[in-house]
Amino acid sequence: MLALEFTTEEITALHYERFHHPHPHVQRKLEVLYLKSQGLSHTEICRLTRISGNTVGTYVRQYQVGGLARLKLLQFHRPGSALEAHRTSLEAHFAAHPPVTINHARSTIAELTGITRSPTQVRAFLHRGGLRCRKVGQVPAKADPEAQAQFLAAHLQPRLDEAQAEVRQLFFVDAAHFVLGAFLGYLWTLQRLFVPTPSGRQRFNVLGALNAVTQQIITVTNTTYITAVEVCLLLTRLAEQAGDLPVTVVLDNARYQRCALVSAHAARLGIELLFLPPYSPNLNLIERLWKFVKKRCLYSHYYEKFEQFKGAITDCLESAPVNHEKELKSLLTLKFQTFEKAQIMTV
Repeated sequence: MLALEFTTEEITALHYERFHHPHPHVQRKLEVLYLKSQGLSHTEICRLTRISGNTVGTYVRQYQVGGLARLKLLQFHRPGSALEAHRTSLEAHFAAHPPVTINHARSTIAELTGITRSPTQVRAFLHRGGLRCRKVGQVPAKADPEAQAQFLAAHLQPRLDEAQAEVRQLFFVDAAHFVLGAFLGYLWTLQRLFVPTPSGRQRFNVLGALNAVTQQIITVTNTTYITAVEVCLLLTRLAEQAGDLPVTVVLDNARYQRCALVSAHAARLGIELLFLPPYSPNLNLIERLWKFVKKRCLYSHYYEKFEQFKGAITDCLESAPVNHEKELKSLLTLKFQTFEKAQIMTV
């Protein structure tokens, strides 16, 4: 039996590390040495840890030579990948030309390096480099990220601060045009399902105003077209419920909104119209509400009659602030995505 003497500090360190070291193999080594420090024989240590006497002797000699640091040293043999020699060039290529599938990446790697690997090996190689299969986002091609950032800082954010301080009412306005038809979504099913598609082009138009702070939703609806008349009607409703607070309406540059009739009516009501930079739906909070409505009552739903279709949308908008308060609070945060630092595809 190999004789060892342990100090109190060494025993304390072994006791702590045998439970807290992140690697289980090292934990087993430390357990062996801790039992050794308690005066147990090698036979007893083998029985308790279920390892051989030769292994116990190896761990003890390692501790004699290098102490605790030697026991923590891991020396597993891991065969290296031939692809590692090409990692820099492959990562540069994939950054410029992201692969669509693992098989696409596999064929690209074979073409560039002459090395063929299985899909599983290619997936592991991509993961080690930080690549993940991510959904591609969209940004309007004509959007100006610099103008958006300037608008957000100089115009929108100060009014948001005032709205949160309850010295201003701030509304985001936009129109959604829901056409009766099949809105395709995702479902967990045993087999692929199909949603019947009604014929015709009946549509339900909703001109909405979303309060940035209270998340109150005010709407004007019809089944024909949204015009400047509907916008003026909505502004009147906003003014009626605003009380003595100033009102700011954030809206896009649609012709029926940015016209003389709407501007004059807003001026009579004392409402400030704050027009977004062109191609900036990401700065209009109500756009998220329209996505919520589609997700809740349109995707993967079938409505045989147009009245059922309209009723589902109307009920969703009216009940959302109460029935889905927590979800809306998370969705309608006053944080806006800008694209000045986004990676934009050019091919």
